[in-house]
Amino acid sequence: MGKNKHIVIRGTGSISPLGHNADSVSKGYTSAQPAFTSINHNGHPTPVAALSAAAEEVLQKLILSNPNYKQLDRSVLLAVYAARQAAAEAGWLQEGSPLQDGLAVNIGSSRGATSLFEQHFGSFQQNPTGSISSSASPTTTLGNLSSWVAHAVNAGGGQISHSMTCSTALMAVANGVAWLRAGMAKRFLAGGTEAPLTPFTIAQMKAVGIYSKLADHPFPCQPYAQNNQSTFVLGEGAAVFALEQVDGTELKKGDIIVETVGLGFEKIESKTGISAEGINFQKSMRHALEQLPQHDRNIDLIVTHTPGTRAGDAAELAAIKAAFGENPPAITTNKWLIGHTLGASGALSLEYAIQALRYQDVPSIPYPSKLNSLTTNVITMVMVNAAGFGGNAASVVLRKL
Repeated sequence: MGKNKHIVIRGTGSISPLGHNADSVSKGYTSAQPAFTSINHNGHPTPVAALSAAAEEVLQKLILSNPNYKQLDRSVLLAVYAARQAAAEAGWLQEGSPLQDGLAVNIGSSRGATSLFEQHFGSFQQNPTGSISSSASPTTTLGNLSSWVAHAVNAGGGQISHSMTCSTALMAVANGVAWLRAGMAKRFLAGGTEAPLTPFTIAQMKAVGIYSKLADHPFPCQPYAQNNQSTFVLGEGAAVFALEQVDGTELKKGDIIVETVGLGFEKIESKTGISAEGINFQKSMRHALEQLPQHDRNIDLIVTHTPGTRAGDAAELAAIKAAFGENPPAITTNKWLIGHTLGASGALSLEYAIQALRYQDVPSIPYPSKLNSLTTNVITMVMVNAAGFGGNAASVVLRKL
């Protein structure tokens, strides 16, 4: 590969309904057991994907490690946990060291400090004088995410917090790639986090008319379902990636590199901003493919966005057919296991892609679906899709050397 520059994933950190470290996450995918429970929401049984008991325990230990963490929103805490894990795996986590000015951070979230905001607003409504806690503003801003992550990993470079709704995490990776290639950072932590299992957020998703009514079903979230009903289920979690640019001569067998990042946009024609043809997906996938050499555009697997909504799933599958023709790559998703984690979903899909690349194993969809059986022999290159409200989409291509 000569001296060409490549973006390598040096470390991965996550906490989700599937697990809280590499071992538990790998076992979660291998077992292929959905991580859903049912809660009572406004008098109705409602499926959600919450952290496991083991993951919740390590998160609570994190909170006890720093007195300041007790006042932070759950979304920030999830991000801090995942970022420290990624930085540690990369060898960048140096306790008590000076700030690393070459290390930048971009953590995104669709909703941000959801739980804290709802709590503070509830207190505001109930207080006759309208007074609220002095911590309300600083702990509910979106910038709260990356600043606390940077603090936790001694990052002294750029700190970006943003929301592009459900494509947020892949947009963070896009920023990381751009910053590294531009020489604006030497190292970059990029990812997404979401803690949306609150009464108001669940009510919002139900109001759109997409939430799953299969609370008593073993698979309440069913992307590609043959029955054509929407089965969207909210989940929580975070995933962060340690990115570094290296010369081709420094690459090693087994390294996973970010080959390309493609972006797409279509004019808004609906509340969610996606057409039946999935124009935004078509554009993002083609943009990613066009950056690959003409002779080397063989995608082995696509980890799709497909959140279990009738219109969204159909649009993405139509876009894949338009971009790849009648013989598209194998297609899979992890949302039937962990639901839709909004701004963290793209990051958790990237983690799933890394699992597929490392272990060459993808669990089959266990319910009647519109997909053919997964048929791929060797997985070398994986594309990950994500889309957000407003008509935007992103596609990231990973390759295992």
